[in-house]
Amino acid sequence: MTATIQGTLTAMITPFRGGEVDYARLTANALFQIESGIDGLVPVGTTGESPTLSHEEHRLVIEKVVAAAKGAKRRVPVVAGTGSNATSEALELTRHAAHVGADAALMVNPYYNKPTQEGLYRHFMTVADAVALPIILYNIPGRTGVKMEPKTVARLAAHKNIVGVKEATGDLDVASEIAQLCDPAKFIILSGDDSLTLPLMSVGARGVISVLSNLVPQRVKALTEAVLRGDFAGARKVHLQLYPLCKAMFIETNPIPIKTAMSIAGMDTGELRLPMCEPTAATREVLVKALKDHGVTG
Repeated sequence: MTATIQGTLTAMITPFRGGEVDYARLTANALFQIESGIDGLVPVGTTGESPTLSHEEHRLVIEKVVAAAKGAKRRVPVVAGTGSNATSEALELTRHAAHVGADAALMVNPYYNKPTQEGLYRHFMTVADAVALPIILYNIPGRTGVKMEPKTVARLAAHKNIVGVKEATGDLDVASEIAQLCDPAKFIILSGDDSLTLPLMSVGARGVISVLSNLVPQRVKALTEAVLRGDFAGARKVHLQLYPLCKAMFIETNPIPIKTAMSIAGMDTGELRLPMCEPTAATREVLVKALKDHGVTG
């Protein structure tokens, strides 16, 4: 299945209603993404407000998305978020994802406790040694407080179960060095920033785990499809069209803008869960204008 992890994968929002996860809406969102042609689903990541979910909710969100993908007319891979700052917890979540049929795991760097590069290496190796599920590393120092160095990524890439990295450092040099150290034909690099998808794909990335595709899946897929078929001129055109919308989705902390934008566009996302809260009035005005400028309506 790892051979098909490329293109546009959606970092799914988690809909809440009355303080609880709205599993019916979650399933509907997954089916909408699949019907829109998306290349994969990524539940319980940053965009899915995973830090606010209980372990039971976390497991059930993965189960519901896997069930939706398996029941759809067109099969797409599910890359389940299973990272934690406790290795034992990451191991348990990854085992569960494998047990319920996820195709791969997305494992974020341990956050808050700021391990060394050796600590990062041992953390991921412990899980990879114990669970026969493809693992995609998730390097996002802005959220975790620690950056995995390209040399550490390369050390981990030698493990048969560690198949790729979601590169969200915002640094094209980091992606370039990973591509230089790890054969992109064998090790999957995915952009973790919508606005940097085209630049990262130009140095070897195979696609994006996208926030924006929650809102406009077909437009984001048009960008990655163009690059994968070698049409960089076409991809650049789509990139420049989407760029203002990409930036608007991060004027406040993700997923506040994307959930708000989806709501403005008539897409039911439910509520945010504290400590995430509604945006300022000024942010909402920016989002309304961005959607209008891009012709995004309900």
